[in-house]
Amino acid sequence: MLLKGKKVVVVGGSSGIGLSTAEMAKREGADVIIASRNVERLDAVADRLNAIAIPADVTSDDSVAKLFRNCGPVDHVVVTAAQLRTGPFKTVSMEDVRATMESKFWGAWRVAKSADIRPGGSLTLVSGYLSIRPRPNSAIISVANGALESLARALALELAPVRVNAVSPGIIDTPIRAAMPEAARREMLAQTAAKLPVGRVGVGEDVARQILAFMTIGFATGSIVYLDGGGLVT
Repeated sequence: MLLKGKKVVVVGGSSGIGLSTAEMAKREGADVIIASRNVERLDAVADRLNAIAIPADVTSDDSVAKLFRNCGPVDHVVVTAAQLRTGPFKTVSMEDVRATMESKFWGAWRVAKSADIRPGGSLTLVSGYLSIRPRPNSAIISVANGALESLARALALELAPVRVNAVSPGIIDTPIRAAMPEAARREMLAQTAAKLPVGRVGVGEDVARQILAFMTIGFATGSIVYLDGGGLVT
């Protein structure tokens, strides 16, 4: 098993890409700690995976610091947690854009600062391909993703020998889209799949496999992998 005896922390591990990563790391023999704001969902997942659950809010300095005090030294950290708010550039509120940066960018910053990662271990951030392929009504998400990718490159130097990378997914069918009406969600995913060379949208496991590759390939640092089913070339 690739991660036998390793301690892995997944911040945002109670759903979506984070949950897929926690499940895969557990199958590869890791001791897994999952963190999330949603305590009820967090505890249910931890029971199912036989993982440790620690409630944490990435928008709080104290909460993130407490999380990693409880974890102690770890081998790999993954950050998937984010609460995204967006809208048309001229009308989206400053409260919403600040909240998006606070969660997605500053949340990752807090984790990177507080985590005690053993030499040769890894930190993996999850951005999104809007960083280099923006679309209307999503400027703040593009900015947050681009900032995360720059952060990964900078920290690869500053935190060495800890390795720091980012995976940048395209359209992934995760529970974050459950807020959409079901018919609209299905139509959007089908239309997206039809445009992609692979003929489908991504699932959480696709991204989790790349995250585990970053954990286990000791030559990977400062890398950004765009995992989008060919979305950037269509």
